[in-house]
Amino acid sequence: MTTTKSHHDLVSVPPSPWVVTHSKSFKPKARVLDYACGSGRHTMWLAQQGFEIVAIDRDQEALNLIQEKAQNIPTGSIKTVCLDLEGELWDLDSLGQFDALIVTNYLYRPHLHKLPKLLNKNGFLVYETFAVGNEAYGKPSNPDFLLKPNELLSFAENMQILAYEDLIIQTPKPACVQRVCAVPLQSKP
Repeated sequence: MTTTKSHHDLVSVPPSPWVVTHSKSFKPKARVLDYACGSGRHTMWLAQQGFEIVAIDRDQEALNLIQEKAQNIPTGSIKTVCLDLEGELWDLDSLGQFDALIVTNYLYRPHLHKLPKLLNKNGFLVYETFAVGNEAYGKPSNPDFLLKPNELLSFAENMQILAYEDLIIQTPKPACVQRVCAVPLQSKP
């Protein structure tokens, strides 16, 4: 009998080096949105760094586990919001604007263009997800969940690109990814 890992098991996976590197530019106690937070590996890590986190996902069970773990974090704070990020009622305006927005291992193209609007004028967008070519390494392999060449650059077209990569990573497992760190055009970090 084989067992598969649920995304709840991924909390033991360390945060993405991309997120760690670029979070160093966030202002102290920044308000950060962890979009499609899953098991909360970035939510937990960012809160431990003293940031105020809003973690959204459609999986209420995962959010409940994050809230349980958040009780042991003495520094930052965590608020969770259960929301279908692919639904027609996608409306995050009520959450206000953020100093930073983190997205990892998630892609839903119909709402991509809305993400930069969630940032305040000095906000950071830190995005990393799978790209075409990942099918050689396993899942995801469906083109609906794989970025096309330079796709993150076109989505962030009204932003100043601070860093961009399209590469094969080896950890936590081999994968083809694209990643970008960007800020609104009128701001400079």
